[in-house]
Amino acid sequence: MPNKNPYRPIKTEVLDVLTETPIIKTLKLKPAEQITFKTGQFIELTIPGAGEAPFTPSSRPSVTDMMEVTVMKVGKVTEKIHRVKKGETVGLRGPFGNGYPVDDFKDKEVLVVGGGCGFAPVRSLMYELFDRIGDFKKLLFRGGCKSPTEFLYKNETAEWVKRKDLDAVLTVDTDDGDKTWEGRVGLVTSILDGINFDFNTGIAIVCGPPVMMKFTTAKLLDLGFRDPNIYLSIEKNMSCGIGKCGHCRMGEYYVCKDGPVFTYDSIKNYPDIWE
Repeated sequence: MPNKNPYRPIKTEVLDVLTETPIIKTLKLKPAEQITFKTGQFIELTIPGAGEAPFTPSSRPSVTDMMEVTVMKVGKVTEKIHRVKKGETVGLRGPFGNGYPVDDFKDKEVLVVGGGCGFAPVRSLMYELFDRIGDFKKLLFRGGCKSPTEFLYKNETAEWVKRKDLDAVLTVDTDDGDKTWEGRVGLVTSILDGINFDFNTGIAIVCGPPVMMKFTTAKLLDLGFRDPNIYLSIEKNMSCGIGKCGHCRMGEYYVCKDGPVFTYDSIKNYPDIWE
């Protein structure tokens, strides 16, 4: 349920703060008013006196009494968020935008490709798909990060690899000599080769840094995926969240209102989609 007044941050308690990597933390949040979201939608997290920034929740959408948000420290506001402690209060606006149309994936084969910080929204999506696993003919996951140190949710993704109802492969660009790494070594595009999949009608979902999404989309097209069946979570400067400021304008679209999830065919002709 969205906030009736989209400008008003809802008072939100920080239940816990988990360190994922040296520059990424996950906040467990409890809003004073219940906020439900569809996987792929985003919220605005407000730090009083510092500002706010958009994040896609990384938690299970079916869990409605708590929300998790995974934050990479990349600037002024995210640095302030990283200083937040358990028991403190922040603000939360949303949810905003359009998420993944999971109902449309029913009775199809589904491939999810996640990279780097894109694991945060992908985590939420995967748990939604797990909750509805019987709806899909086949579910595949391919995930990659730069190194084992930067791999998000390592314990959880290790369990995904063991699932009988999921074909999952993990990779890192370099293992940095880490003897404990049990996955592949190479770019995420390298683990898309040889997959057994219905490329004509199957669904592909890609989320990660823009350069990763660019080359992954090119790989998917080479494999035979159709443009309308490739879903991308686009990163843009979403400031207001409601299509007023124009910072996230992309061609005819406002990413905050029309996205952040788009099919490749709807945006492929815009030159700045990977920026």
